[in-house]
Amino acid sequence: MVHLSRWKVVLLALSLVLGLLFSYGNALSPAQREALPAWLPKPTLNLGLDLQGGSYLLLQVDVDAMREKRVANLSEDARQTLSEARIAVSGIARDGNGVLVTLSNPAQMDPAVTALRNLLGAGGVGLASDRTVARQGAVGIRYAFTDAAITAMGPTAVDQSIEVVRRRIDSLGTREPSITRQGAERIVVQAPGESDPTQLERVIGQTAQLTFQMVDVENSIQEALAGAVPPDAEVLLGQDGTPYLVKRRIIVSGENLVDANVTTDQSNRPAIGFRFDGQGARRFGDTTAANIGKPFAIILDGKVISAPTINSAITGGSGIIEGSFTIASASELVNLLNGGSLPAPLTVEERRSVTASLGADAVRAGQLATLIAFAGVLVFMVLSYGFLFGGISVVALLMNGILIIAAMSMTGATLTLPGIAGLILTLAMAVDANVLIYERMRDEANAGRSPIAAMDAGFNRAMVTIVDANLTTILAALIMFWFGAGPVRGFAWTLSIGVVTSVFTAVLVTQVLLAFWLRLRRPKKLPIAS
Repeated sequence: MVHLSRWKVVLLALSLVLGLLFSYGNALSPAQREALPAWLPKPTLNLGLDLQGGSYLLLQVDVDAMREKRVANLSEDARQTLSEARIAVSGIARDGNGVLVTLSNPAQMDPAVTALRNLLGAGGVGLASDRTVARQGAVGIRYAFTDAAITAMGPTAVDQSIEVVRRRIDSLGTREPSITRQGAERIVVQAPGESDPTQLERVIGQTAQLTFQMVDVENSIQEALAGAVPPDAEVLLGQDGTPYLVKRRIIVSGENLVDANVTTDQSNRPAIGFRFDGQGARRFGDTTAANIGKPFAIILDGKVISAPTINSAITGGSGIIEGSFTIASASELVNLLNGGSLPAPLTVEERRSVTASLGADAVRAGQLATLIAFAGVLVFMVLSYGFLFGGISVVALLMNGILIIAAMSMTGATLTLPGIAGLILTLAMAVDANVLIYERMRDEANAGRSPIAAMDAGFNRAMVTIVDANLTTILAALIMFWFGAGPVRGFAWTLSIGVVTSVFTAVLVTQVLLAFWLRLRRPKKLPIAS
């Protein structure tokens, strides 16, 4: 029996209030929203790149360069480990996915193999299962990545790069960037509202690999510049062009960095404060304690920022990096360091910018299409079911639109052109439930049932069909959202929200308003009966 349940009225009123509360901000200008009291919620829809303009970048992840670096690190690991074990090495050469270590003394084969196998679990490079140690003849040992580890480096590097790029873009204040994988080794970045694509490209592309390495004081920098570079060292330039001879062995890297912040040095100049995790603090403390009086280099992306002398053991795991910083450059570097270092270099394959005028045209076209769709639905429902029943379905449709906008604003969803298409499709589908209910009422009324019985049958017997029809739609939308990316997900998200709100409004709003009408008018016959 159709009756006016109190909980239905309360639920409908509460939904309308919340819908208006979380959607009204979209009708106000930024200045008007700022002028509102702080306690009022002010969520708004985020417009996508195709609606408000912005920057588009297609990035290539240089996985080959990362693999080369990882294999090169194997050489330094093996050299350092065998040196600490007092095992003489006559040569370390590249061998496929690893290195071939040649021992000076065949009698040291067993302790050398043991030392390298102990290195597998040290966490220096990869995991234990990533690498292998195998004898190669009487004096040779092959220390290498497994084929599976080399293959897995590509997808892992892309996934890590996506997360790093997302954190870096977030630090710029760009709202709802779209960062997705394209193919095996490419990343698509869409940053709506980002007016400076050069800054976006600069922040994204900087590798930001921070390392702390000892300066080689045992060999001459002049001889190294002349070509006599020791095998365990390399020549790097400072910010002012000064050359440094630096040990290849990395003491601590940016992976151990917990926090970076802008601070000042003793001369009140901008500097960068840093703090390591427990492992990094121990390694840094042990190295500085063993090298008091020697300089160590702080290196960012292959350039020496500074090379201070160790005056005492630094055991707290924190310190400051001094250099020729400005407040702006220090802040940008801090954002990069806190965002994490890229596992592999990124190169820009394609760059595009969408102007605000194009976005405004798209918004106007979307608004026009939505109005046309709404008008078409209104005319159809009024002609099919009269002003009362057709008008009630239009009221439900208006509330459905309010709830969709409120839900998308609350969840911070990004509205794109495909999203507008999903919204228009939702408006067209929203009256399907009303059509099913009304047609069932009409059949019951034509069969001689009373208005109350016909309305009761219309709601009760049509619900199974309504649920079945919308369940398949929302399952399809969820599949698109799960497996899709970018515009496809925007369409799927809008459609999913619309399906839920359309069923809610089509049933509840229609039922409550018809119950009011039934109580007030007490008709002898339903107006939609043929």
